[in-house]
Amino acid sequence: MSVNTPETGFRARLQQLARRTVVFAIALSVGGFVVPSAASAAETPPADGEQSVELHVSAGLRGTIAPGSSTSATLTVRNRTDEELSAGRVQVEIGSTPLADDEAVTNWLDQEEASGDFTPLGTDSTGSIDAGESATATVFLTESAVGDLVPGIYPLRAELTGATTGGPAADDTVARDASATSILVVTAAQTSLIGVLVPITATPAGGALLTADELAALTAPEGSLTAQLDGVAGTTAVLAIDPSIPAAIRALGTAAPEQATDWLARLDDLPNPRFALQFGDADAAVQAQAQLPELLQPTTLSPFLDPANFPVARVTTPPTAAGDGTTAPTPAPTEAPVLPDDEQLTVVEGALPRILWPRADVTPQDLAAFQTYLGEGTTTIVSSSTVSGQSAAHATAEGQDLLVTDAVASAALSDAAAEADPAARQRLLAEAAARLFLAESRAPGAPLLIGLDRDETRTPDALREVISAADSIGFDLGTLRDTPPAAATISVETGTPGAADVASLLADEQTLVAFSTILTDPQVLLGPERIRILRTLAVGTPAEDFAAVVAAHRAQTTATLGAVSIPPSSTIQLLSANADLPIRVRNDLPWPVTVQLTASPSDPRLEVKPLIETVVQANNTATVKVPVSARVGSGEVDLRLGLISPTGVQIQGVQTVRVAVRAEWEGIGLGIFGGLAVLLIGLGVIRTVRRKRREAAEEAAADAAALEAAEPKDGRGE
Repeated sequence: MSVNTPETGFRARLQQLARRTVVFAIALSVGGFVVPSAASAAETPPADGEQSVELHVSAGLRGTIAPGSSTSATLTVRNRTDEELSAGRVQVEIGSTPLADDEAVTNWLDQEEASGDFTPLGTDSTGSIDAGESATATVFLTESAVGDLVPGIYPLRAELTGATTGGPAADDTVARDASATSILVVTAAQTSLIGVLVPITATPAGGALLTADELAALTAPEGSLTAQLDGVAGTTAVLAIDPSIPAAIRALGTAAPEQATDWLARLDDLPNPRFALQFGDADAAVQAQAQLPELLQPTTLSPFLDPANFPVARVTTPPTAAGDGTTAPTPAPTEAPVLPDDEQLTVVEGALPRILWPRADVTPQDLAAFQTYLGEGTTTIVSSSTVSGQSAAHATAEGQDLLVTDAVASAALSDAAAEADPAARQRLLAEAAARLFLAESRAPGAPLLIGLDRDETRTPDALREVISAADSIGFDLGTLRDTPPAAATISVETGTPGAADVASLLADEQTLVAFSTILTDPQVLLGPERIRILRTLAVGTPAEDFAAVVAAHRAQTTATLGAVSIPPSSTIQLLSANADLPIRVRNDLPWPVTVQLTASPSDPRLEVKPLIETVVQANNTATVKVPVSARVGSGEVDLRLGLISPTGVQIQGVQTVRVAVRAEWEGIGLGIFGGLAVLLIGLGVIRTVRRKRREAAEEAAADAAALEAAEPKDGRGE
């Protein structure tokens, strides 16, 4: 795990260097054009059909210079074609008229519209660039060119001309001219303290707690959670931490990946001020608008604990008093694992209390509800887009305490933090510098608060650059909360339409509560379900995606409710008056379930045992034998089947199975078998009698022959 040393001192010196001195190191590269090596400059190959050349320009330190200073402009040419880009020429020019407000900045960056003339600042030649690679050029901007600019926001423009792709033949050559816009901010002396709020969140694929594998990936050297700590280390950024992250690590006990426990220890050791988001970063505003009596919390985290992963301690049970007044013998001590409770799992060390950071569309009624949820002294972080007129970083509205983030500057810095491409990020940082300049000019000397968007894919370099471009040494959120607040008015009258969805989610949860009575421990289902609801309400879910996320969650609930059922069956043949009908019960849940099978015939000609309880193992199908008796010789009867829990909750509605009764076949079969038996016995008797007679005749004949041979013949032998 990489660890960054504090860099605030270096950053402060760098800012002073940019504002008060000439950057001599930059001057060494005057007019230089650099083509990085293939190992460092290789770019993503162009997508199918994408054949373009990009140009990026930036000047100063993240788009800023101090009055009277020289600086340099960096131009990046990116060849996104599949052919070599020939040599060309780049030119940089600056507008003479400062951009007056946010609208002018937007018009320039989006539509290249700006008043006044443009003055060339310098040109340079470019070399050829291989397909899929990029190169940079540095044009030095002398003090005579930009040193006379008064503090303000100036439009910056660059052009690439003369570069081509294609063969040497004229008809094969394609001109690849390109242009780029940016901003150069000539800063005044900074008098405002600026703080940056950085949310630290991570969403598991399964929707409940992060798994050991997910934590191992997120806290690896290149993982997202590691990147977020790398980005804030050495800054004064205020951390807004989702408590589900430390809870997921602690719940694993000794099975937690080593890098995850190191990450948590590193988070605890950071000196940055911090506060806890709601579990799963759930939006408090939508809960208030759904008129919930209290904020949703996890029901319990105990299903995520494996006792084998926690240390064992000796437990002594105190003696109990017997009925006759004597004391029973003290039980022998036993050993049992010591499991943490929910509060120990979710605590964010050093967190400031009673702070909420919901979505922007907060109403006055929501603020009153927040006070009820967390108690007196609750502070709500809102966007300046929620507040009418000019707002201060610390304000009060409807008697409720507010911390107000600047909406425009926050959006610009969030865009810059989300940009992984360093060249493209410089333009966004320059825009952010312009937004900050305008925000400071509206309220000189007043503290300014920036709230970054929820984003789990930021690179550490992007996050660090953004924070370094904005935050001030010495900013403290606790001190800001203690400063006298300015009066403000909430401009939002109606909140998010998601309040009805919250009611639907909670109604579905109650259905699952009833359904879970088939489980030995219902919390193995209900605990993760509540966390998934909280994540469905997460602030980081884009408003346009909220309905789809809710629909996906409700579809998952429907699938869970259908996980225990009686599969459809074909007609069952009943060939005797009394038999056991085999009925299958399917369980797709990962836990064993106990259900009662109900059975009732549509006709009294069939007698059925009405209730049979059975246990179906996890992800398995069990066969339940239902005893039946037929009162008629033949016929077809519908057997109505259903499943209920041991407490009587219906698990599956009535399902009909057709039973074809052929009980007379039993008598016919017995008659046939009896006749065959009599016939076989008769044949056996006849064969035996005939054999005996034959044997007796043969024996008599043999005896007669022997007697005749033994008697003397008359007159002979004398």
